[in-house]
Amino acid sequence: MRFRHKIRKLVDGRSLASARKHTLRAFRSNRFPLETQRVIETIDPAAFEQIRRQYLVADPGADWPKYLELDVARPKQILDLGCGAGYFLYIAQLLGHSGVGLDMDRLPMFREITRLLGVRRVVQRIQAFRPLPNFGQKFDVVTAFMICFNNHKMPGLWDVPEWEFFLNDLAKHLKPRGRIWLELNQEYDGTFYTPELEEFFQKREAKIDEQKVILNSSPRARASISRAARSGR
Repeated sequence: MRFRHKIRKLVDGRSLASARKHTLRAFRSNRFPLETQRVIETIDPAAFEQIRRQYLVADPGADWPKYLELDVARPKQILDLGCGAGYFLYIAQLLGHSGVGLDMDRLPMFREITRLLGVRRVVQRIQAFRPLPNFGQKFDVVTAFMICFNNHKMPGLWDVPEWEFFLNDLAKHLKPRGRIWLELNQEYDGTFYTPELEEFFQKREAKIDEQKVILNSSPRARASISRAARSGR
């Protein structure tokens, strides 16, 4: 399931245009002068076409687009979990931000595209109760779109203990006023999370909008991390 899901994210000009469209929606009110064609023109067309032809499939399917409201007033350091081909981080870099992607190294296409785009990628699989690697810096924003690392549609779907460990660990990589932007996938029963998990997110002062769960580095969250550290979790 995961492999087929990843295969759908193949090299296509429409994919890059979609990433630009939904990543930059917030910039429209600021009249930010960045158009799809200008983004595409920053990429080596011959190298991009070579990769596209190598991995092209007849019906790549459709994925939810990445979307995040970024503040143009101040450059941000972004950590993108499950960065895939790196389009989101690439566009963010064009806008003056900087970022690091984290993903597995199962698909050579993603490895080649991130290298072509100059997107820094750290290779590690996200697993329950396993800390994230040391990135050597802290981030203003941590994003995770179309999340599969929670065993999406697989046995052992993450519940409150797994998410609590993950968020406590993730908060260590956030700056004091940092933000976590999660977008979950729909499970077989049509839900994005159990009632217990929704309650857990709410207790951490999350803003919840269907699949989107947005958390700030709040005093309550920091207190939760401190309690976990004292208990040795």
